[in-house]
Amino acid sequence: MLLLLTIKMNMNKIRVLLASLPIWFFSCFNANKVTSAPPTDTPVPSQPRTTFYQLKARDIHGMEVSMSGFKGKRVIVLNVASECGYTPQYADWQAFYEKNKDKYVVLGFPSNQFMGQEPGSNAEIETFCRKNYGVTFPIFEKADVKGSDKSDVYKWLTDPALNGWNSQEPSWNFCKYLIDENGKLTHFFASKIKPDSEEFIQASR
Repeated sequence: MLLLLTIKMNMNKIRVLLASLPIWFFSCFNANKVTSAPPTDTPVPSQPRTTFYQLKARDIHGMEVSMSGFKGKRVIVLNVASECGYTPQYADWQAFYEKNKDKYVVLGFPSNQFMGQEPGSNAEIETFCRKNYGVTFPIFEKADVKGSDKSDVYKWLTDPALNGWNSQEPSWNFCKYLIDENGKLTHFFASKIKPDSEEFIQASR
């Protein structure tokens, strides 16, 4: 009985792996992708119906956090995972946050949607982040970041009718969205882009 259960669990893992392979393959070729908001004199698909500051999300402890608390700072939203090749970026973004917390805030949103690379509970995720990377920037509860059940924050980030121009969902773990001091979404960065990448440096000037 135990053997059959083990085989069934392993088969489920294999199915998840096979289903994720096309997404992983595509993400490898787009890991340096950067998109930005159209110039102000260029027509955009729509004017945003809601602002970033109207959004709320639950943090890793289940407490509701209003994005309005980040007014006046640039916000970097990234979907994170504990078992990904990009997981060491936790250290990069923590160092960036410590150095620039007067002007920036980094918000981490754990998700298990990419090859099952964030399988832990919220408590396990928090322990992993603090113990291995000394993360002090806000981490939120595990949620979907793509598809029909994605969180309200990611609905806003990926719907042009809500944010004004962008429809790009995360293509893999550690994709980033940059929001300016006025709550306007300005850039999407794919997984490989880090704080010291020229693309990010140019966008954050």
